[in-house]
Amino acid sequence: MNTKFDLNDDSLVVIVGSGAGGGTLANELAQKGIKSVVLEAGKRFKLDDIENDEWKMFGKISWLDKRYLEGPARLAKDFPNLPAWIVKGVGGATMHWAGVAMRFQEHEFRMRTENGTVPGANVLDWPITLKELDPYYYKAEQKMGVCGTEATGMPFHGKSSHYKVIEEGARRIGAKCEQATLAINTQIRDGRPSCQVNGFCMQGCRIGAKWSTMYTEIPRAEATGLVEVRPQSMALRIEHDKQGNVTGVLYADKDGNQHFQKARLVSVAANSIESPRLLLNSASPMFPDGLANGSGQVGQNYMTHTTAGVYGEFEQPVHMYKSTVVPGIVHEWKDNDPSRGHVAGYELEVLHLGLPFMSAFLNPGKSGWGRELADSLANYDRMAGFWICGEDMPVESNNITLHPTEKDQYGLPVPVVYKTDHINDTRMRNHAYDRSTELLEAVGAKKVNYLPPYPASHNMGTNRMSRHARDGVVNRWGQSHEIQNLFISDGSQFTTSGTENPTLTIVALAIRQADYIADQMKRGNL
Repeated sequence: MNTKFDLNDDSLVVIVGSGAGGGTLANELAQKGIKSVVLEAGKRFKLDDIENDEWKMFGKISWLDKRYLEGPARLAKDFPNLPAWIVKGVGGATMHWAGVAMRFQEHEFRMRTENGTVPGANVLDWPITLKELDPYYYKAEQKMGVCGTEATGMPFHGKSSHYKVIEEGARRIGAKCEQATLAINTQIRDGRPSCQVNGFCMQGCRIGAKWSTMYTEIPRAEATGLVEVRPQSMALRIEHDKQGNVTGVLYADKDGNQHFQKARLVSVAANSIESPRLLLNSASPMFPDGLANGSGQVGQNYMTHTTAGVYGEFEQPVHMYKSTVVPGIVHEWKDNDPSRGHVAGYELEVLHLGLPFMSAFLNPGKSGWGRELADSLANYDRMAGFWICGEDMPVESNNITLHPTEKDQYGLPVPVVYKTDHINDTRMRNHAYDRSTELLEAVGAKKVNYLPPYPASHNMGTNRMSRHARDGVVNRWGQSHEIQNLFISDGSQFTTSGTENPTLTIVALAIRQADYIADQMKRGNL
């Protein structure tokens, strides 16, 4: 159904972004009879557009608009204009994600209570608990088709050779390794096929076995006749009335023409760089520091997880690429145990990097050349290893700001992303390097390579949830503390990053938020 709404229809919800948050919210609201327009900056792709080719798909779907990455971290030197590895297209980063779907742990909602004040960090407890979110996690797992969960009853993917190598290494050092709960079908389910183990999960799943809003939530929302998706529509600013309530979104279409879509309510779900950027670009005399920014926290506390890669080279072939991208997780150090020398936890995600990306990320990094690099790449089929994924500290100076002079193609200031390690992040990464090396050597690795962090796929914080308006941007429902008809629906509302990949939590929060919006509309509060 090809619904078209009038620009002057002020009964609509306008959702900026179509990924895990925005795409899910649009469908959840539609199923409750609530109309919306989804503004998506990127193109609309079809399954036929997806190719099993790393660099082709990187160029085709990645968000490559001008950005600046600053800070002393090596990432800023290696990738000065690519702070994040995310998608510009209908479906957002759910096209690119590896499908890892894990619930936060109970203690991760209360890290301030667990650890007290962490010097140099801006740690806060979430205003919600795991108990409150559990029913929505269950619904999210059902919706997304997460294998290995009670919600679906779908079995895990089979154990690949890569998984078996890591599982044995973990056993030898007394660490806990388990198969990954993935939102990738292991059976025909929900009108989508089972996984064929193509191994190109992060380039987009060309058969649709992996959950993505591109071909699940968005088409279902449109089928109700209550949702219009406008691709290649870049949100420029959110306007408000004299009372401070938002009235709609100004956006540019693919030809650069500007339109103003009126709204009853606006949801921002444009990922953790573009969402605060939109609020900052929406400054006005009433909101001089940016929309909903009375706390000064819009754009602050940017988190990407504490990350790095660790890959061992072995005597015999492993063929790690013959697998889903993430077949398993070493969970041993996911708890909060300060005796390790750092607070918060991390997981070792058994992850295969395709050969093109391995060549880009192996030391010496972007300049990649030399005998050592060539020898390691020659051993690619004998590699096994991890992506370290740990909770990074929210730090106020890790932030998104607007460039003072440089403008993008729409005439808006380009975003400047500042990100560097808190000392806790560095200590955690070093602990993870040591444990990873121990595990890989225990199972026979003859050489272990450390890969520095690469552009972030997990982007969180910058519009965080807080109990009190002074500490954050939105309340426990993702609703602005200051503007009742403005919501944040993506990972930027995360108070802390947790150890787990963020997508399942984004979806669970979007389902919960849709319930709240529908209830508040019925009560006449929105």
